[in-house]
Amino acid sequence: MRKIEHFGFDPKNYKFLIIGLIINVLGFVLMIGGGSEDPNTFNAEELFSPIRITLSPFLILLGYGVIFYSIMKKNPNENKNQGETPKPN
Repeated sequence: MRKIEHFGFDPKNYKFLIIGLIINVLGFVLMIGGGSEDPNTFNAEELFSPIRITLSPFLILLGYGVIFYSIMKKNPNENKNQGETPKPN
């Protein structure tokens, strides 16, 4: 029976995952706001600011990309055992 030495992420994978989550949360936080206290007034400059329209979606997509990379990144230790068949005991 083969012994599983490692299951799940490497510490590097966790670092990339946390960095991606922080970038994602930052993008969503920058998107918050733009409302008006008075329902009769409309402030288009605040609502359609370049930060909310351009920077926030870019950060959100970048965060998802980093999270996807952290999930798909292979560990260097896995390549050593690749292609070998387990020996029967």
